[in-house]
Amino acid sequence: MSAPSPGPSAPDVRVVPLEPAHWPQVREIYARGIATGEATLEPEPPDWDQFDAAKLADHRFVAVDDDGRVLGWVAVSPTSSRAVYAGVVEVSVYVHPDAHGRGVGRTLLTALLDSADRGAVWTVQAGVFPENTASIALHTSVGFRVVGRRERLGRMVHGPRAGVWRDVLLLERRRPDDPD
Repeated sequence: MSAPSPGPSAPDVRVVPLEPAHWPQVREIYARGIATGEATLEPEPPDWDQFDAAKLADHRFVAVDDDGRVLGWVAVSPTSSRAVYAGVVEVSVYVHPDAHGRGVGRTLLTALLDSADRGAVWTVQAGVFPENTASIALHTSVGFRVVGRRERLGRMVHGPRAGVWRDVLLLERRRPDDPD
């Protein structure tokens, strides 16, 4: 399977490993995404220790501008603790609203996929609300495909859709050298 070209990256952005010092800005971006009601079923960001424990250290990055301001972040979590699924991860990518439309999300996802391809990851998956067309377009632009729909997966407890049961699309991207 060949992946489409990731397209242009954000020219004024540097991608660096996500470090504890980035956490206050990462948390703020995460909270802004949560507040939209279109990013996650989670009602609030975790604390640093929870985030750090849940996200694989080798595959988490921030996009920063020339002033060191965090414009967005990307990280992956294992999908299972079972050894047979060690190469399958779930991605989260969030971009600060002020940086939307600048290629930050694409730059972050491309960096993450490059990192995953060099590591022991063969499948990166994402769960996206069907209404989040920008996220679907971003993921498909870097080689993800929709492989399923999980109906009424979770009920929102926050934001503008509080009380609504949400469907979640499952998208995946297989490593390019994967024989299937």
